[in-house]
Amino acid sequence: MPDEITLRPVTADDLDLFERGFDGPEGTGPYQWFGFASSAGLRRQSAENGLLGADGGVLSVAEAGRTVGRVEWFAGTWGRPPPPPAGRRRSAWCRPRAAAAQAPGPSDFRPSTSSTTPGPNGSGPGRTACANLAEQRALEKAGFVRKGVLRSAQWRGGRWHDQVIFSMLRTERSGGAQG
Repeated sequence: MPDEITLRPVTADDLDLFERGFDGPEGTGPYQWFGFASSAGLRRQSAENGLLGADGGVLSVAEAGRTVGRVEWFAGTWGRPPPPPAGRRRSAWCRPRAAAAQAPGPSDFRPSTSSTTPGPNGSGPGRTACANLAEQRALEKAGFVRKGVLRSAQWRGGRWHDQVIFSMLRTERSGGAQG
């Protein structure tokens, strides 16, 4: 049984690890590679607000005190934007070569569902690539419900990819307030 998974603020060492992990598609995996980009913006944002803001943020995922990935969330809407916070999203893990090769499981999603702020209706959305069956299974095991498919919603690797949308209402979370 793996050690407890914890979320914590990103450190300078974590930024170095993430930068190495995102230097090519081998580190990010095929569902999170969007091409080469500078990390200067991420470092500047880390210095300004610790990567935690009203419209999103980044937390490091640690197992037994060792950074094994990160969780990202950001505001997002389709159609007219509601008052913030609009929603949260769990991103795929950064898997640097030195980190464990094991994919995240359902328990890895639970800390992010209880610690991020849900949208106005108490919903915590999740989104992943249609081809990423392992992450879809993990989201479902963590209690997320598949809602539908957004066609050609993500530009990656020189073409458009479909995305599967999941959600978890506050009342569906363990310990969530009943409405």
